[in-house]
Amino acid sequence: MKEIVTLANYEALAELRHQIRRFLSFSERAARKAGLEPRQHQLMLALKGLPRGSRPRVGELAERLQLRHHSTVELANRLAARGYIRRMRGGEDQREVLLSLTPKGEQVLRGLSLHHRAELRMQGPALLAALERVMRPTENSRRSKKTSLRSKRSS
Repeated sequence: MKEIVTLANYEALAELRHQIRRFLSFSERAARKAGLEPRQHQLMLALKGLPRGSRPRVGELAERLQLRHHSTVELANRLAARGYIRRMRGGEDQREVLLSLTPKGEQVLRGLSLHHRAELRMQGPALLAALERVMRPTENSRRSKKTSLRSKRSS
């Protein structure tokens, strides 16, 4: 049975999009207030929050930010020029370039992260509720699952 998209599904998706956008808008304003462009903040956060074992290379950060390599290089250049990150040569042949936060970058990122966590404590319940509403199966898919279970039991 084909699942239909109901008005309630559209409303749930729209509410989730609204809640995500509210948080992103907050994040963008907070970054600018701290003297960073939003993507610069995102790069710093991605760098600090890389999974253990990941190498802090531009390519890895570009993937995590879903940006093109050259856009990530430009963000890194701007952050390095302002003293928020530094580049180091790595690897055996010294061609690999690794990025790290400077103490100045760590300090700014820490302040922004604390501010973001406080905001999520306030906005989080609405965001979670919107996500849960979207993830709830529709009436049509529930009926389809029940029918499927009944037919399996009768077999």
